[in-house]
Amino acid sequence: MPTCLVLGATGFIGGHIARTALENGWRTRGLRRDPRAIGHLQETSIEWCTGNLADLASLTAAMQGMEVVFHAAAYYPKAGRPSDVPAQVAYAIQEMDTVMNAARQAGVRRFVFTSTLTTIGNPPPGEGRLADEHDFYVPGTLPKSGYYEAKFAMEARLLEAARNDFPAVILNPTAVFGPGDVHRTMGRLLLAVARGWGIAWLPLMVNVIDVREVACAHLAAVIKGKIGERYILGGHNLSVKEALGTVARLAGAKQPRFEFPLFILDWIVALGDFLPFMSTGNHLRAIRHWQGYNTEKARRVLGLTPRPFDETVRDALAWFNENRS
Repeated sequence: MPTCLVLGATGFIGGHIARTALENGWRTRGLRRDPRAIGHLQETSIEWCTGNLADLASLTAAMQGMEVVFHAAAYYPKAGRPSDVPAQVAYAIQEMDTVMNAARQAGVRRFVFTSTLTTIGNPPPGEGRLADEHDFYVPGTLPKSGYYEAKFAMEARLLEAARNDFPAVILNPTAVFGPGDVHRTMGRLLLAVARGWGIAWLPLMVNVIDVREVACAHLAAVIKGKIGERYILGGHNLSVKEALGTVARLAGAKQPRFEFPLFILDWIVALGDFLPFMSTGNHLRAIRHWQGYNTEKARRVLGLTPRPFDETVRDALAWFNENRS
């Protein structure tokens, strides 16, 4: 029976990784900071242990006897002042080093890291293609975003380790939706549109994926993924208007009514930089970098087969309704 530890098992994606592993007969252990937290893993046979990503001893103990570590709990820098970014990047690197050191000490055979779409850069101008795994975020592109800078730094650290025989595979989910979004990662957007608050769209493209496909791809990466490789886990490239319209239609809410100009967002971000108490967050300043993705590599290697977005939205809204969100 395969054995695995899920870092982030009390969260949205990590919880689904743990659930999918259990359903496939894996002995599954979850790490949690709060000994009472269970995320959306009620009525499962998961083994819980307590620890945190900054504590080498608790990590090493949790990894003992585990062949695979799924790291779905990487540091998430909160929005703050631009001057905070260097410290956020330094902390992210230190945390990644601690987790990798624990995995080395425990003799982990495969390390699957849940990264992010933000480490995938834009294709070179003029190539006329969708972004893929060959495109990297360039550090300094968004120097005021701790999220973009720190996430890239963590991934770069892991790729460097993989070149020196650390058994890491990196997965880059796009915009993840679905049931079990206990922390409302993307659920805030679904609920806002379902309540009729989605009155406008942005003239941009997004890629959406169901969390259950993301979880299945993590297990596939253990067997089929190549050490030191990145795989974009994406489903459907949609315009923002189309994505919001789908949610509104399925929720019985009003459709978005007008396009929101990007230059107004630029003004809002600039105002937030001038008035720090009006911080606009990491993602708003990066909105012009939204794009579609080529997910052929994950489909071919990992067998990623996205379900219809309609199904994802229906199941997510039903879960929120059942959980009184």
